[in-house]
Amino acid sequence: MLTVYGEGRGFRVVWLLEELGVAYRLRPVDLFAVENDPDFLAINPAGFIPALQDGEMIMVESIAILEYLLARHGPSPLAVGPDDPAFAAYLQFLHLGEAGLAGPMNAVIVGRALAPEAERNARVTCWALETFHSRLGLVIQHLASRSFLAGDRFTAADISVSYALLLGLRTGNYAPGSVERAYLARTTTRPAYARAMEICQATKAWAERSPGL
Repeated sequence: MLTVYGEGRGFRVVWLLEELGVAYRLRPVDLFAVENDPDFLAINPAGFIPALQDGEMIMVESIAILEYLLARHGPSPLAVGPDDPAFAAYLQFLHLGEAGLAGPMNAVIVGRALAPEAERNARVTCWALETFHSRLGLVIQHLASRSFLAGDRFTAADISVSYALLLGLRTGNYAPGSVERAYLARTTTRPAYARAMEICQATKAWAERSPGL
């Protein structure tokens, strides 16, 4: 059976697995005490989450894990093939969800919540927030004429970007506009999202005490 280690970005993986109907187990990881988790460090010596174990295979990048699962357990309408006109948009937003949105938002979170107070408006933090909003503009523009990021059907690209938007929202570092709110209403009312939230109890508790839509 597949094992998913950790929530956080691991929520993307759990959500996809619920959409696919593939059996797995979630193994919690306390990212703030990972040094006390030798079993996890044996799987992922770098100590970040998520990690996926599939037999002898181990992966530790959430977007790569999504692509791996779709390839291994497809074909699925959650992926877009190269002959589809939406293929380029699918790839772009699948990766932008991490590289352009969640990655910069991580820097904002660290800069604002974990840095000493005198450093909370450091140039790098401001740059990260500017980067997030710049890339967000691509999402808003794309959604102006379509329901989802790869045409009019929900795909893994929407899992990737929805997670990033929710990360910014739940940490209080981003207030969605009307386009993003409508979009998140479409993606987060899916049954697989609800099942993933029930599996990821730490994520569910965090969402319940965070700003909502």
